[in-house]
Amino acid sequence: MALDNAALLDALNSVTAIPIIPFKNGRVDYAGHAKNVTYLMRQNRLDNQRPRVIAIAGTSLIHHLSAEEQTRVIDETGRAMGKAGVLMAAMVPNPFSTARQILEAQLALPRTPDVFLVMPLTGVASRAGMFEEYLRLGEHYGKEYGARFLYYLRNSAEREVVTRLLNESPHWVGVKVGTNENDVKPLIEGVGQNGMVIWGVGDRATKAAELGAKGHTSGIAVLYAGASDAINNAHRRGDFATAHQVEAAISPLEELRFMDNRIHNYSAVVEAMILSGYTDIEGGEGGPFNPRVPAEVAEKVKVAIQNLAQYH
Repeated sequence: MALDNAALLDALNSVTAIPIIPFKNGRVDYAGHAKNVTYLMRQNRLDNQRPRVIAIAGTSLIHHLSAEEQTRVIDETGRAMGKAGVLMAAMVPNPFSTARQILEAQLALPRTPDVFLVMPLTGVASRAGMFEEYLRLGEHYGKEYGARFLYYLRNSAEREVVTRLLNESPHWVGVKVGTNENDVKPLIEGVGQNGMVIWGVGDRATKAAELGAKGHTSGIAVLYAGASDAINNAHRRGDFATAHQVEAAISPLEELRFMDNRIHNYSAVVEAMILSGYTDIEGGEGGPFNPRVPAEVAEKVKVAIQNLAQYH
């Protein structure tokens, strides 16, 4: 049974774990991906038995997968999760017909996503045009299938689009902030009770939480779920000092992921998974456009993770 909006939003006030998709011989390792999802489900340390939220999104490398591959990854994710947790599927709406193709395929799966994350549109587009097209998308699939949508904000100039969507459509339920903390308060003030503002730039999330953001995304939860969960548990009880302490422990790894305009966002996680030696997760061999990191970066990854075993 699908979550109602109130239950969905409460569940999203959590860690949204975004596991990397492992590749072997240049192809998606679906079995390895299922292993990573199983790890995330088993290592749920969220307080009060809250459900795990898993998203297949940009850090997973969906930009480099065909529509058919994306749908199979979502299917495998849902099968590994079973009836538990909250499943979020991201899509890249280029061209826009592809977004509709992916939506219709994934809404026909045995386990449909609980919410869809719409990634940034590329190409020439006015804000008025974006609002109209996204509104129509939400109205059609919301009314026809009960689909709910999150907007991934990567351009502060699109705040107006986000605010209007969340205020004018019940099918757009939140925004993931992928810019900086300066956008958090204006969005909260503009949206009010009509949607959730989620931090979307990794586990360095406490400053955003102090400003009022609810929940955050994590690209390292697939390896250190305990750290991401501890940060969110602390946020929810207002213990920002503890959250900052956990963030400090994982900061060296996060810095490597975000260095040089996020050049190692995916590959530093893969390297950490491989170097950790854990057998209950699968890092793969590097993905398309994202080979394993250079040797000098690998040495930095090794140092960054040497005291993080408690969080696995």
